[in-house]
Amino acid sequence: MAVLADRLLPKNKLTRAIWFGSLLMSVALLMLPLLFKLDGRPHTDWEQFLGRFHPLMVHLPIGLIVLVPLLEIAGAFRPALREAAGFVLGLAFVFCLGALTLGYLLAYGSGTVGVVMTRHMWGGIALSIAVLLCVLARPWWSIGAVPRVYPAMLTGLLLLLAWTADQGGSLTHGRNYLTEYMPVSLENIFGGRAVQANAPGSGSFYVKQISPILDANCFVCHGEGKVKGGLRMDSYNLLMKGGKDGLAIVPGSPEKSLLLQRVTLPSSHKQFMPAEGKPPLKPEEIARIKAWVEQGASPIATTVAGISTSNESAELPLQPVADYSSVLSEIQQIDKGQGAKLVQVSSKPSDGLILNTVDVAASFGDAQLAQFQKFAPYIVEAELGRTAVTNASFDALSRFTHLRALHLEGTGVTGDGLAKLAPLSELTYLNLSGTKVTAAAVASIGSMKNLRHVYLYNTPAQPAVAMQTIARNTQ
Repeated sequence: MAVLADRLLPKNKLTRAIWFGSLLMSVALLMLPLLFKLDGRPHTDWEQFLGRFHPLMVHLPIGLIVLVPLLEIAGAFRPALREAAGFVLGLAFVFCLGALTLGYLLAYGSGTVGVVMTRHMWGGIALSIAVLLCVLARPWWSIGAVPRVYPAMLTGLLLLLAWTADQGGSLTHGRNYLTEYMPVSLENIFGGRAVQANAPGSGSFYVKQISPILDANCFVCHGEGKVKGGLRMDSYNLLMKGGKDGLAIVPGSPEKSLLLQRVTLPSSHKQFMPAEGKPPLKPEEIARIKAWVEQGASPIATTVAGISTSNESAELPLQPVADYSSVLSEIQQIDKGQGAKLVQVSSKPSDGLILNTVDVAASFGDAQLAQFQKFAPYIVEAELGRTAVTNASFDALSRFTHLRALHLEGTGVTGDGLAKLAPLSELTYLNLSGTKVTAAAVASIGSMKNLRHVYLYNTPAQPAVAMQTIARNTQ
């Protein structure tokens, strides 16, 4: 076979140069992680800027590599397609180098490390070399010199592509992205789902309230597979250890805890977390973390003063509201103004509206709230946090008959008149953190049987009152 190959493909200077150049390129790719070691520290902005084009570039070689075996098979019937396969394979190699370069810039520039990150990096390097070997082997296969080697290499290339792409998907969506909704029958075959390592007791506030928030928002970038800034948050011990920028959690000091500093920055800020376009944490999630940190960030405490919520109880089915189509033109006119907004929950009018005051919180008071009573039957959530509303607002809010969630955190309410909300049978969420609400006021809403989540962080109200209220409602 070697004699036949020498006869059909003579080893002239050009051929030797191609093989030698390919060898040097392969060695350079293998040396890349050693020459530019991922040290877990962020580097220059331009590296991150260019690196963020990696998700766009990476889909090009994937599509081209998958196309090659299809062209080779179809080429058995239409020879012109087989000729195109060689060009597509060479193009795939060029784009592999481009995607690998951008991906490395992204990891190096952002200081991202981790097990899955390392696997994805080596997968990309191996994939580029494998495509190059296929490019070199194909001419020999096309003349019949090595009839089985090239097809075997293509098969291995596709398997390597699938594995590397899976590692990349785990970096973006988390390690359980493909298995999160796996049927039980398949879970039994593949060994079930992974259990978080080093987790404190299952009944602790950390496990039931804090860890789920971190899991949903932080583990993708700060977990076992991907560790940005040297910070891992997928276990209590690692979270408390902190990262290269300092301690994520400082027990007793929310203001010194980097986690709370970053999640409360403006979303446009360079250091805002969660990063990469992910939605910010909800106010109630921040409230839980802040209260937990201020009270010592314990891994075993089962309750946190000022935060009372029952996640074990089944949530009530959402009730449809009246059709607001008749006042849709007025709603749209409000949205065009500079004041509070009425945001549609969905395209279905029966899903209701959300009263949003974020942009005008400081100037939004009782008089402004009263102007929205016309739309009260359609409003399912009122975001009044940090507004100028007072106890007088309870009269207007009592007419929001379909209200499910009410944000009053950081307002001037003391709870006098809070009992006027008792008829709101669909209200399940009430945030009064950072107010002057009293224990007596909270006790006055004990008859609200559907109230599931009450937040009283940094208030004079005794936590026990809220706990008793919730306990009665979930029995």
